[in-house]
Amino acid sequence: SLQVGRTLRRATAGTGKKLSLELGGKSPFIVFDSADLDGAVEGIVDAIWFNQGQVCELHFICNSEIKPSPQSTPRALQSKCVFIFHAVGKVTSNQINGANRRKSTFDLAKPDLFSPPPPLSSVDGFCNYDIERIFGPVLVAMPFRTTKEAIALGNNTPYGLAASVWTETLPLALEVAMSLKAGAVWVNGHNLFDAAAGFGGYKESGYGRDGGKEGLYEYVRPSWEKRVHPNPGHINYETFAASYGVELPPIPGQSDVSRSSIRVKDQDIPSVDRTYKLHYGGAQKRPDGMYSRPVYDCSGAVLAYVADGNRKDVRNAVEAAHKAAPGWGKRAAHNRAQIVYYMAENLELRREEVARRLGALTGISLEEAQQEVDLSVARLFYWGAYCDKYGGTVQETLLYGATVMIREPVGVLGIACPNENPLLSFVSLFAPAVIRGNAVVVIPSEKFPLPALDFYQVFDTSDLPGGVVNVLTGSRDHLTRYLAEHQDVQSIWYFGSEQGSKFVEWSSAENMKRTWVNYGAARNWADKKEGSGQEFLYHATQCKNIWIPMGEIFAN
Repeated sequence: SLQVGRTLRRATAGTGKKLSLELGGKSPFIVFDSADLDGAVEGIVDAIWFNQGQVCELHFICNSEIKPSPQSTPRALQSKCVFIFHAVGKVTSNQINGANRRKSTFDLAKPDLFSPPPPLSSVDGFCNYDIERIFGPVLVAMPFRTTKEAIALGNNTPYGLAASVWTETLPLALEVAMSLKAGAVWVNGHNLFDAAAGFGGYKESGYGRDGGKEGLYEYVRPSWEKRVHPNPGHINYETFAASYGVELPPIPGQSDVSRSSIRVKDQDIPSVDRTYKLHYGGAQKRPDGMYSRPVYDCSGAVLAYVADGNRKDVRNAVEAAHKAAPGWGKRAAHNRAQIVYYMAENLELRREEVARRLGALTGISLEEAQQEVDLSVARLFYWGAYCDKYGGTVQETLLYGATVMIREPVGVLGIACPNENPLLSFVSLFAPAVIRGNAVVVIPSEKFPLPALDFYQVFDTSDLPGGVVNVLTGSRDHLTRYLAEHQDVQSIWYFGSEQGSKFVEWSSAENMKRTWVNYGAARNWADKKEGSGQEFLYHATQCKNIWIPMGEIFAN
């Protein structure tokens, strides 16, 4: 169950133990008027009474009747009655919490374990038994008029384990299957499984897969990576990084701020001071708190001021990312690739400027700074090439037909970057996420954020849609806290401290976010395996298996 999954996630938070959670579901069973209705009726009977309905899947359909089915124990029966009595209990109203009541012989006082609960026909699709997981043969039937409405009803649940689509029109079946947020979608069938195809869910149905190559990932690690043994100690989860502005370093007088200059006619003249703001929704924004924080150069002088973001800025950036994510995810992979290539070209045009800025900030030599810029350009070209090269495969299962595994974007990702290699690590983290169709909210290096902020102009001149990449500066852990606690962020990548890694894993349990943390261990971002391995693509995608049967010519 989701509750047990949360307990396990919180118990293992910060320990370095890998965890794969395949949790419950509330699976839509969508029947179109073009379906073989006889087959659909048999399918719903098999589905809702599989193991007496005591499985991780309950179903929505167009029309059906609820029949008696035995429960394992009286307590199991009573748990179902809580939901049923909520709608048809001893009340006088004929409409309770969005559902209509019909005549029933339901009797909680019956001594046996057979009980025919009343059919519940939903009115508005938002009553609790429409979206809650009921571990028993309780079926909610809902009508729909349009395909978009059917998809909306099917996705109106915090779960995303499985679904089925019933229609003889293949283009309709495939389009609906692609639109449903579930890890397995069966066409004209239900409860089909094979060890060759990974089974697992989206959203609060957990992460990881049982079976298939995907099911092995949680048992392995990259060959270069040493097993970590973090020791983050005790964390007060209520107060960790909750205070705003308390970790700011002392700011010297304005006269101590170093002044940059430009060369004009063999003379050095002061350049225009830059004000670094936040960047979300495709535009630069002032921080909600209207506060700034200093950024020091290698000599300890204040090089610039950047915005100090807070939880309101996190909320705004996540909203911008959600507006951009659907359109960006549906763009052709070739189009996304061209935009990333354009970023590489525009970054290369500013090679010398960015390298000088990077050297002044971190204290590395100009040659080393130029090398980091060149690696960042190469990394963008590398990830741009992967826009159309990690889409999925056809699984070889026992199904008479085709089982197609596709890799879909996770959704909105929160990314907290490390301090080392502030430009290269920033590029290496946001690029694999966006090339696979995700929208991201990035927290750049807390100590050296300027290379990422100079990237604003690269975004603006590369045809990147607003909201695909959003950048927030400030305290890494403070901003990460509110990204991790946000209910509409689907994944967190955190490269920071052991304590921050533990907090991210613990707080992500609330809505079962996928997490990728480093437990305080640094990696070599210049290395191809460590800075651009397949694990980046794995964390940037989630796999869905669509089961497509055959049977027109030969018997299935």
